[in-house]
Amino acid sequence: MSGRPTRCDEEELRTLFLFEELDDEQLARLCREGRVEEFGPGPVYREGDPATCFYVLLEGRVVMSRRVGGDDVETIRTSHRGAYAGAMQAYLSGAEDQRYRGSLRVTEPSRFFVLPAETFASIMRDWFPMAVHLLEGMFFGTQNSQRTIDQRERLLALGSLSAGLTHELNNPAAAAVRATSSLRERVAGMRHKLGVIAAGPYTRRTLETLVAIQERTAEQVSKAEPLSALEAADREDELADWLDERGIAGGWDLAPTFVQAGLDTDWLDRVAEAVDEQTLEGAVRWLEYTVETELLMNEIEDSTARISHLVDTARQYSQLDRAPFQVTDVHDLLDSTLVMLSKKIGAGIRVVKEYDRTLPRVPAYPGELNQVWTNLVDNAVSAMGGEGKLTVRTARDGDHLLVEFGDTGTGVDSEIRDRIFVPFFTTKPVGEGTGLGLDISWRIVVNKHHGSLQVESVPGDTRFQVRLPMTAPTAEEASEPAD
Repeated sequence: MSGRPTRCDEEELRTLFLFEELDDEQLARLCREGRVEEFGPGPVYREGDPATCFYVLLEGRVVMSRRVGGDDVETIRTSHRGAYAGAMQAYLSGAEDQRYRGSLRVTEPSRFFVLPAETFASIMRDWFPMAVHLLEGMFFGTQNSQRTIDQRERLLALGSLSAGLTHELNNPAAAAVRATSSLRERVAGMRHKLGVIAAGPYTRRTLETLVAIQERTAEQVSKAEPLSALEAADREDELADWLDERGIAGGWDLAPTFVQAGLDTDWLDRVAEAVDEQTLEGAVRWLEYTVETELLMNEIEDSTARISHLVDTARQYSQLDRAPFQVTDVHDLLDSTLVMLSKKIGAGIRVVKEYDRTLPRVPAYPGELNQVWTNLVDNAVSAMGGEGKLTVRTARDGDHLLVEFGDTGTGVDSEIRDRIFVPFFTTKPVGEGTGLGLDISWRIVVNKHHGSLQVESVPGDTRFQVRLPMTAPTAEEASEPAD
């Protein structure tokens, strides 16, 4: 975009920190090869457009944003004279086809000193040849370092989460395997028992009655309510006595299975009414196979449902199939993170959830918030040394949603409290921490969500508090970055 050109004043340029050390000849060149333009409220340039100019703010207010997914995310908002943007890497080798890496707009009438990209590059090389080489090396070196660091941080998190997920999946998977093996044995036994019954002295009517009892028994198993230990023991005694009185051997072995299925002596009475004394034991044992089969199938169903839930939780945590920006329920994110980290949290730490379920869904980047939760939970667990209480609380705080992680660990010393969000600062032993978790969390919460991340700490009570805006930015604010 282009604004309305106005006169370039060398003395005005001299008042800007960028140009205050230049001599008269250099300032004259700037005014000769550059220009001053006025812009009304609206865009100056858009991300992805060819990077043709370098802009320096003379007066007014600018906002810059970056495109993330389908949304504009604020990066800077300022009215500071001398703030610059645009083709800032024009001096780099092969920069001829560069494009703007973000968008720039003004919210009030503003003036800029504007240099064409090729002029900016030429001036940089003419006036600061050594600085150009240094900046070029720093630019590419920083890019490579940040890429390597981010990859390592992701790999560390992935390893920890993979271990936790594997542990969580192992229990239901092993239960399903055991139940399947037992089920195969019971089905084989049922086939054998059915053959015995078919060869026995059962009338057609008796068999029909037994099959009807079998169907009702299967329904009863699916509806069985759990009993207390005392109630279960009393009922087992009743069933065992009933079976012993009728000469059915091993009543104490049969009774627990029937009790687990929710069956009682009334059910056994109905079975006894359907057959005579000589065939009662065979009928009871055949129905026991039915009960055991149903119980095993319930166990397999529960185990596979648990596996499915864990997979859904992992998908929720990773947000692999979700849009990067969406309105989301932070409680779902917190729950999925706690499940994924359950092995790391361990049995020695009691997790207490104090959720305010009346809180609204908030506009956010769910996958990145999960990374924040992971880092904060990981720090809390480390601080407690495997023993203590982790409290996860949500609440309304004005027009923000508060997520608080409290731990009963040793606390954060006041001497280092101001440094914990600094990149590479860590209190963990060498090899156990990168010093990037809190820095990354801070950038996600503050820079990307326009919220805040703070810590309050005394020994035995440390609280990391995340505050997130509960409403999406307006159309104007969405393209206006934060300070």
